[in-house]
Amino acid sequence: MTDEQLMRAAVREAKKAEAIGEVPIGCVIAREGKVYARGYNRRMTDRSALAHAEIAAIRKACRKFGDWRLEDCTLYVTLEPCPMCAGAIVQARIPRVVFACRNPKAGSAGSVVDLMHVEGFNHQVEVEEGLLGEECAELMRSFFRALREARKKAVRD
Repeated sequence: MTDEQLMRAAVREAKKAEAIGEVPIGCVIAREGKVYARGYNRRMTDRSALAHAEIAAIRKACRKFGDWRLEDCTLYVTLEPCPMCAGAIVQARIPRVVFACRNPKAGSAGSVVDLMHVEGFNHQVEVEEGLLGEECAELMRSFFRALREARKKAVRD
């Protein structure tokens, strides 16, 4: 599979999150073009701050490979990773991350901070951004637009 096909797989995961009322963020972890793990945002559903798409996918990939090191994998995610997820990516030794759109409030691959390239860390991550960026940004915008409309309606009713 190509990078675009793999990001489209992450978008499908994001739509699973959206379908259950979660912020639409999806992630896949691939090796040699094949998806080995998937995850999507489930913070509200699981009532856990740890239920991010990347964390779910990293857990599954580690189980699948029987190792905490994911040194030959690429992580594809629809939104720039937050500090927690960036830290998990570095700890899992994932060499490459491809994200669709920036996260101006918590992005940790360059938007707010860059935890992927801290010189003192023992692992650096190759980061690519923008693949299906506008599509994923619109997915986020439309989700939050609908959420605001639903809240306005609830106040009126």
